[in-house]
Amino acid sequence: MKCYKDLSTLPKFKNAVITIGSFDGVHLGHQEIVKQLKSEAEKVNGETVIITFHPHPRKIVSSIPGEIKLLTTYKEKKHLLKNAGINHLVIVPFNHQFANQTPEQYIEDFLYKYFQPKIVIVGYDHRFGKDRLGNYTLLEAKGKELNFMVKEIPEHIVNEAKISSTNIRKFLLDSNITEANKLLGYEYFFEGLVIEGNKLGRTIGYPTANLHIESEDKLIPGNGVYAVTVEIKNTKSEINIYKGMMNIGIRPTVDGKKRMIEVNIFDFNETIYGNIIQVNIKQYIRGEIKFLNLDELKQQLSKDKFIAQKILAI
Repeated sequence: MKCYKDLSTLPKFKNAVITIGSFDGVHLGHQEIVKQLKSEAEKVNGETVIITFHPHPRKIVSSIPGEIKLLTTYKEKKHLLKNAGINHLVIVPFNHQFANQTPEQYIEDFLYKYFQPKIVIVGYDHRFGKDRLGNYTLLEAKGKELNFMVKEIPEHIVNEAKISSTNIRKFLLDSNITEANKLLGYEYFFEGLVIEGNKLGRTIGYPTANLHIESEDKLIPGNGVYAVTVEIKNTKSEINIYKGMMNIGIRPTVDGKKRMIEVNIFDFNETIYGNIIQVNIKQYIRGEIKFLNLDELKQQLSKDKFIAQKILAI
């Protein structure tokens, strides 16, 4: 898959079959859209093109820009769409100038000018242009004029995609990882930079990798303990996968001040400060608890590890 962040660098696409959307999470609803895109491209011997935006349009048009957290960073979205078999991914800079194009300008000066599409696939309720005045009817009329076809994504798939993104975010914030993963079609994951902590974990037999999440937009699930797998690259850039458990929270037994992400990687004793690791979240184990002392915490961690091992053995 080829990726483009600058419209001036776009190639001349061959019979481009295009769809447009945020594709945040590339979840099961999005995956159905991708299947339709690939099917139409095959019929016309064309190339699949997904147009998405950065930053997320809601961060520009919303009165409260920080209210939305994303299921996938640009890098993660790129990885998932590549695995889905898309030919081209175009990331369009979204700003007020872009948002204020008239619907006609959007079609003529953006869609047609840069993509010369063979087929444009959009949802039945797709809106575009200033004040979201552009719709399927206008796009179809312009398509006849400019010689491209417009096809509709069925209502149930569009609704599923919308509901999924919203519901996945809610499930994750509620620590309901099981339901979130069902809608995603894969285990929710994030990358983190391993940083030095206070090394308390190792003194009670549970050393942890403390993670710094570089993307401020990335949605982090609700506080609690989770069973996870961890992907770590070795010196040969090969990925090794380990089992473990993760705590997200303020560590009320220790200090209770700063929200942290700590991963205890089972059967692992290497120093990995400065490494970026990927955490795949399998299942929620329990909420955050304040213990009377470190001995109580240690006993609970032993129970958590037992539960996590059982979950990860499945």
